[in-house]
Amino acid sequence: MADPTPYVGRALKRVEDPRLVKGIGTYTDDVRLPGMLHAAILRSPHAHARVKGVDAAAAKAIPGVVAVFTGADVNDACGLVPCAAEIPGLKAPAHTLLAGDRVYFVGHAVAVAVSADPYIARDAIDAIDVDYEPLPVVTDPEEALKSGSPLTHPDLGSNVAFTHTISGGDIDDAFRRADRVIKHRLYHQRLTPMPIEPRAVVASYHPGEGTLTLWSATQVPHLLRTLLPAMIGVPENKLRVIAPEVGGGFGAKLNVYCEEALCAHLAMQLHAPVKWVESRRENAAATIHGRDQIGDYEIAVKNDGTILGIKAHTIADLGSYCQLLTPAIPTLTGLVLTGCYRIPAVKIDVTGVYTHKMSTDAYRGAGRPEATYLIERLMDVIAREVGVDRLELRLKHFPLPHEFPFPTACGVTYDSGNYQESLVKAKQLANWDQLMKQRAAARAAGRLFGIGVSTYVEICGMGPSAAMPAGGWEWGCVRMEMSGKVTVITGISPHGQGQETAFAQIAADRLGVPIEDVVVLHGDTQVAHYGRDTYGSRGMVVGGSAIVMSIDKVLAKAKTFAAHLFETTADHVECANGKFTAPGVSNREIAWPEIAVAAYVAKSLPPGVEPGLEASSFFEPGNFTYPFGAHICAVDVDRETGQVAINKYVAVDDCGPQINPLLVEGQVQGGIAHSLGQVLFEQTIYDENGQLLTGEFMDYPIARASAIPEYVLGSTVTPSPANPLGVKGVGEAGTIGATPAIANAVLDALEPLGITHLDLPMTPERIWQAIKTKTPAAV
Repeated sequence: MADPTPYVGRALKRVEDPRLVKGIGTYTDDVRLPGMLHAAILRSPHAHARVKGVDAAAAKAIPGVVAVFTGADVNDACGLVPCAAEIPGLKAPAHTLLAGDRVYFVGHAVAVAVSADPYIARDAIDAIDVDYEPLPVVTDPEEALKSGSPLTHPDLGSNVAFTHTISGGDIDDAFRRADRVIKHRLYHQRLTPMPIEPRAVVASYHPGEGTLTLWSATQVPHLLRTLLPAMIGVPENKLRVIAPEVGGGFGAKLNVYCEEALCAHLAMQLHAPVKWVESRRENAAATIHGRDQIGDYEIAVKNDGTILGIKAHTIADLGSYCQLLTPAIPTLTGLVLTGCYRIPAVKIDVTGVYTHKMSTDAYRGAGRPEATYLIERLMDVIAREVGVDRLELRLKHFPLPHEFPFPTACGVTYDSGNYQESLVKAKQLANWDQLMKQRAAARAAGRLFGIGVSTYVEICGMGPSAAMPAGGWEWGCVRMEMSGKVTVITGISPHGQGQETAFAQIAADRLGVPIEDVVVLHGDTQVAHYGRDTYGSRGMVVGGSAIVMSIDKVLAKAKTFAAHLFETTADHVECANGKFTAPGVSNREIAWPEIAVAAYVAKSLPPGVEPGLEASSFFEPGNFTYPFGAHICAVDVDRETGQVAINKYVAVDDCGPQINPLLVEGQVQGGIAHSLGQVLFEQTIYDENGQLLTGEFMDYPIARASAIPEYVLGSTVTPSPANPLGVKGVGEAGTIGATPAIANAVLDALEPLGITHLDLPMTPERIWQAIKTKTPAAV
């Protein structure tokens, strides 16, 4: 017997999983086309050098090599790599598909070789002789700001890309009234996203039609279709972009890269399909990085812990050039600088700086993990400095539930919230009092045991079009087929979030059909004609809302057809469990197939009604959404090795009503795993010559299964008024809430030794060195 409970709210397994588990999904590298050629890209081994000449004669002479292209062959025919971020006063370099007379980071594309055999193409790039003249390098953003520093782009006259200020409230008055000013410096290391699937592109050109089809492992097929015409000269209505299965993105694939345009150009020139698949080292060197901020903070406080204001100066290392959103990401930090606290005055100055490294851009959380880490570390610092309980300090500064919508000094308005409830629930799940007794007993026994807390709010559900560089709306379409089956088409491009399942749950419930009768299509601009794609935890918030709007239109039209069959008016028709009735008019029930046949066969149409049962909608949100939560982490630190073991991890997250709790849990767990990596292991390292030292998994450790604890997960539900589903988004919540919780736990464990600060990542070596410095005789 079928489960009578609604699909929405049920923890259903993902309908997309069987094809992935069986290995029968189609990723970009699985695309095989007749006559396909393979491209390999020669990349600069220098962080900064003048390109005095490129000799490709030996490469072209290798049997099987079809062609070799350099910047001289490509750049004049193609447009620049786009940057969509609009920052006043931004100075952005012109970044061509292949290097021109200068390279400015290790991994900069210099030439491309093409062959029917990928191994021959790879051999060919080794035969290309490039005459490099090395130039001075700067990799430290603070050094890059100094007079006399090497310039990443001499034509810009400075390494400063932009300066940006966000302020609200009377910051000068806040510091005048302060009993004390607490100063602190925090560092967010550079990170490499490292999705399991590197980037990949296949381009196929039809010269007779002048059409081009591009497969790409991208999060943004629609944005790619919008921006690519300016790069390759193919109009949007002759360009089809397909994002097949995508093996992870985390923001790294929220971009338009040179390789996408390059493969398209090669396919047009060679009249053959061209494939390029990134190697792991290429992925580490030439796909965007994340974070890399240095912040100096001043907090005006009263002796009772009341926070009056925050001043912040952030230096953001942008790398060597601007990808799609490079300059915008550090400015997002300022929008939620005050976290989930009532702080009346704030001023943050952000300076974007160019260095000879790969560009930074959106990486899971994108500016918000930086803000949450800094405010949550500062809350612990303030509590220690003024001698108040860290939980009471947080509770004291939470706005009350009835104060929402809550305007902040950062210029945004939080939609809804009950921060007190999430913290109280996290304490209960963590068994806080017992945990504190456990810490006391551990310390009495000489063990290093710590408890960390983080309460967070984030800005997501991107977002109102007025605040987005290329529109923040989303499109959806719902079609009741003639058979009574349902096709849902979305402009969202899921790649692990599970929207094939969640959107089907919504459609099945609202239309009253079995979920097995619903198919969700996405990721192909020829099927989903419009879309703004997937990033910023927007899939359900904005994309789901467009689906709901379309379902409502289909239902309204179906009631008109039913009324015609009942020989009554639509206001007398009801629909429940997929059956249409007209109480008081007829005892008959009409199911979807009969309605659909009437709509499509169209033998007898209601007056003024078109055939068919299909509707599409654009949903434009009126505000961002602001999910929130509380995380508690307990750790043991080994005195002898500096190793950190997670003893307990509790997360309570509020993303509004949950369409599928299993999907929510998966997103939270994955986000926490990202934070474990950032706090304890991961760091993208360049040496003083700009050489990337962490280009493989041998050198760039990520969290392994053995490092992942058993999570205790809970939730609260505070609907958002910003969309018809009341949802808030959850894809980045775990990463945003977890980083400070883990870091605060480690530092709480080390506090008895007098260690109150460590930079990220808190590696065993860094912790061991700190312990050794404080207790040399014991180590």
